Amino acid sequence: MGTQVGDQVFDDVLEQVRRFVRKEVVPREREIADADAVPDDLRTAAREMGLFGYAIDEEWGGLGLDLTQEVELAMELGYTSLAFRSMFGTNNGIAGQVLVGFGTDAQKARWLERIASGEVVASFALTEAGAGSDPAGLRTRAVRVDGGWALSGEKRFITNAPLADLFMVFARASGEGDGQIGVFLVPGDSPGLTVGPHDRKMGQEGAWTADVHLDDVRVDDDALVGGAVEVGYRAAMTSLAKGRVHIAALAVGQAQRALDESVAYAATATQGGTPIGEFQLVQAMLADQQTGVMAGRSLVREAARAYVADEDRRLAPSVAKLYCTEMAGRVADLAVQVHGGSGYLRESTVERIYRDVRLLRLYEGTSEIQRLIIGSQLVRRARRG
Repeated sequence: MGTQVGDQVFDDVLEQVRRFVRKEVVPREREIADADAVPDDLRTAAREMGLFGYAIDEEWGGLGLDLTQEVELAMELGYTSLAFRSMFGTNNGIAGQVLVGFGTDAQKARWLERIASGEVVASFALTEAGAGSDPAGLRTRAVRVDGGWALSGEKRFITNAPLADLFMVFARASGEGDGQIGVFLVPGDSPGLTVGPHDRKMGQEGAWTADVHLDDVRVDDDALVGGAVEVGYRAAMTSLAKGRVHIAALAVGQAQRALDESVAYAATATQGGTPIGEFQLVQAMLADQQTGVMAGRSLVREAARAYVADEDRRLAPSVAKLYCTEMAGRVADLAVQVHGGSGYLRESTVERIYRDVRLLRLYEGTSEIQRLIIGSQLVRRARRG
């Protein structure tokens, strides 16, 4: 799951990313939103900084950050347009971690260096119309054929699909490991694989998602991750659990930005000649924002620590994602309220944040799914004594 790099090296990486985000990306947020695309020069800069492989081990050309370090980076990346992080998020996260944790040596050798460098963009193709937060309803089929597999099905909301060179396709097996969910490495140019137009979403402009159609897509045996069908479900659940801590950290970054925008506005905007930050009800809103951000930051750090220590890789990730994404929604709502009418205008930063953070409560497991995981885990632990 990543080998921790030295403190000084990581501090240098973190400072470089913080400076780049605030000086280079923040001023171009409106450009990203209006164009619904991240400019090529920012993509190139992200590659040169090693951001396409920060969570991939150094032996494969990545930075080798562990999750305690990754969340610190994510909180900085979350300070700006989430589309910027989305460019390389799947390479490091739910897609890349499938290979890091479960790929064969040959699969790692073929793909990981190119994923870490950004030469290859990887997508995690799990979600379907009837199978989102819970993959149990998966309908995409992988049928055993001579020397390989034939994949057919429909995927929805697949991040980076229009740009992807490699898809991690989750499918229910027929003919071998019957009924089990396997994960298959499918190159983006495979015959029978087509990607729909990118979705028009409420927010997160520039972070592209799309439908993926598989019509009798043929792959060889060596495309089956881990060389066994039964690896698939475990790979999905493990990648999602780790990803939930990362999403929680992004939520904290967005909430911090909303708070900073609110404080700056309250300190300068006036009503009747008095800065609105002098009004106690405005101060109360700022206080609630600050409390949420600080609590979320502490929770993310503790969840990451417990994950790396292998103390808790199930309950804490769900707790962190549930609390932090819900908190970010509340903080963003308060930010619009502090800004008043100007916070409802499209050119307002807090208006964009308000729309962007709404998605955080939906993907990689909705808030409702997190509550089910948390509740069931608590009961299970009690029964175990």
